[in-house]
Amino acid sequence: MFCEQCEQTASGQGCHQWGACGKSPEINAIQDLLVYCLRGLAEVRLRAKELNIPTREIDVFICESIFATMTNVNFNKKSFAEYIKQAIAHRENLKTKIQETNTSIQWSALANYQPDYTESLSLQGENASLKFITQSGSNVDIFSLKLTVIYGIKGVASYNFHAQELGEEDEKNYDFIAEALVALDNQDLTLNDWVNLALKVGEINLKTMELLDAGHTKTYGHPVPTTVPLNPRTGKAILVSGHDIRQLAEILKQTANTGITVYTHGELLPAHGYPLLKQQYSHFYGHYGTAWQNQTKDFAKFPGPVIVTTNCLMPPHENYEDKLFSIGPVGYPGMTHLDATTDGMPDFTSVIQKALSMPGFTEDGEPKQVMVGFARNTVLNVADTVVEAVKQGKIRHFFLVGGCDGAKPDRNYYTEFVEKVPEDCVVLTLACGKFRFFDREMGMIGEIPRLMDVGQCNDAYSAIQIAVGLAKAFNMGVNELPLSMILSWYEQKAVAVLLTLLYLGIQDIRLGPTLPAFISPNVFQLLSQKYNLQAIATPDEDLAACLG
Repeated sequence: MFCEQCEQTASGQGCHQWGACGKSPEINAIQDLLVYCLRGLAEVRLRAKELNIPTREIDVFICESIFATMTNVNFNKKSFAEYIKQAIAHRENLKTKIQETNTSIQWSALANYQPDYTESLSLQGENASLKFITQSGSNVDIFSLKLTVIYGIKGVASYNFHAQELGEEDEKNYDFIAEALVALDNQDLTLNDWVNLALKVGEINLKTMELLDAGHTKTYGHPVPTTVPLNPRTGKAILVSGHDIRQLAEILKQTANTGITVYTHGELLPAHGYPLLKQQYSHFYGHYGTAWQNQTKDFAKFPGPVIVTTNCLMPPHENYEDKLFSIGPVGYPGMTHLDATTDGMPDFTSVIQKALSMPGFTEDGEPKQVMVGFARNTVLNVADTVVEAVKQGKIRHFFLVGGCDGAKPDRNYYTEFVEKVPEDCVVLTLACGKFRFFDREMGMIGEIPRLMDVGQCNDAYSAIQIAVGLAKAFNMGVNELPLSMILSWYEQKAVAVLLTLLYLGIQDIRLGPTLPAFISPNVFQLLSQKYNLQAIATPDEDLAACLG
């Protein structure tokens, strides 16, 4: 086994015996085989596009199946075997259509590869992985950038998958995903070519996050400051975890008038800020639990069924696996998976029946709440107030402290950092990294909250637009703003977001809790020289440097 795509990879170097996420060597190898098959499908898809053969169904499939290979999404061997069969079927079907127009095309070995379903798929995946590793020869830096591109594309594909669910698509994004997959087999690209390709991933990810932002705001309205209860209320309950707001909306629709209260978990907390969701569904009530790595405790205690919509699934414990449901690309052996029906959405009847059969909450919890909804529209509507507060010396500095959370003890850095932020400074946060401090009472500076939740990791576009909007209001560049970015990362969406920030030329980003194992020392030095990208130090040292 060789996997180093997440922050919690063993010893900070790579998982070789078993995945720190709970992924087995067998599943890791089959995921590698799927990516190998998708690279061959991408080659054929690009040729089909040149001939104006429709490819949308295949484009969506590529995004979903890549999404399934991300950290903590799918652990089910059967799911990946089916994805592999579909990839080959799509490829061969496209070939047939292409050959009706052009019979002289010569396909690469990748595009002609046929898995042997009578033999071990994991062994075939190990061979495919070994071939990919040896292609780069002894050039560790090029291999490092190839991995960066792969992991960045996984993030882009997941955001595209969410955006198309909401009716927002751009064919150019699909084109690039295919182009990047094909480029992985190109032995003629230089180190500089790979750097540029990685930055191109960041550029396409920016466009993808813009589409996703448009899908959310057009469908559910721009987020507004909203109080979210953290205490349960008496009654039957369903918990929805992950990131997928479209699926959350469908769950709310199907549970209307059932007497069931719907709670969010993890990255779905910011969904409470969308006004059209709150206005339409009175049973959309509160948030339960904290970040993904605490789900074994949260899910076990929750007195109702749990639906996992996207990444951040941990191998379930026996004491709650019978009430756990997955949808979309998420899967685990033995877990009940709800397939999409003809309208693309699952039928949640079995979840509703489970909720009605379980005890639910027997009493109201002690009142506690947090605020969400400080996305770009909200913050930029008071940009003049913010600028005036800075000019008057009331606000000295802004910190964007966000990203992925995780189980490592050194992630307490982010809690300590925010606790030590001076009272004349404002903290913006997003993604599940916020759960290190999201319920802290930090007060106000005039009418401006000192802690503002911008949203999910999916809402990184909103945070970028806040920075761009404030820079415009101050009549200066983003890098001249009194703003520091203190980021935590865990999985591949974070890689895509980081590449977007670098594509935009953002300087002085502090990244932690550890640096990506797949970034070689030379590549990191290159990024440090160009963007002053640096590892976090201590909260005191970093605060002093940022405020210096």
